[in-house]
Amino acid sequence: MLTEHKNNQSIVMGVILAGGLARRMNNQDKGLINYNGKPLVTYAINALNAITKHILINANRNKETYLSFGFPVIADQTDGFNGPLAGILTAMINTDANILIIVPCDSPLIKDKHLQKLLTALTKNNADIAVAFDGTHLHPVFLALKISLKNSLQEYLDSGQRKVLNWIEQQNMVKVDFWDEPEIFININTLTELAELEKTNTP
Repeated sequence: MLTEHKNNQSIVMGVILAGGLARRMNNQDKGLINYNGKPLVTYAINALNAITKHILINANRNKETYLSFGFPVIADQTDGFNGPLAGILTAMINTDANILIIVPCDSPLIKDKHLQKLLTALTKNNADIAVAFDGTHLHPVFLALKISLKNSLQEYLDSGQRKVLNWIEQQNMVKVDFWDEPEIFININTLTELAELEKTNTP
């Protein structure tokens, strides 16, 4: 049971989405590819670790390798790599937290201050979902959301729908504006993108 970290009396669970196929990276497991000498997933772990000690990795491959980072690893409840919402539902089913903070495994520029901003907006606006917004686009895999949405998400997926934004926009949602630093949402989809980001963001 989760007993340690609380945010306004709500228990927060960090969830790292690492369950995709990464087709544009020759089906490599993106979370385990090195960026500046460390697996990509470690950047998500570091950002979340400053927010909560309760972290769950959603991965459909290489479970033993992901377990070596020291956190529970749970695969999607359904077969077929059904996208981010399947991973979020998996986390909802496997936690007794009240709030989830969601990050992908392939965006190494995200920091704990950005995640805290999402959590603060969720509480301040009495919303059910806080989603990152760069001034132009929503980034629907950077979320804080309430576990109370579990039934809604289950029904959405059961109906055969998969699009994250469609489901988010049906909820009591607040946009959290990061217009002044949109680069934090850069995600790595190809080895070329990885090399380019390393050139411009070497520690």
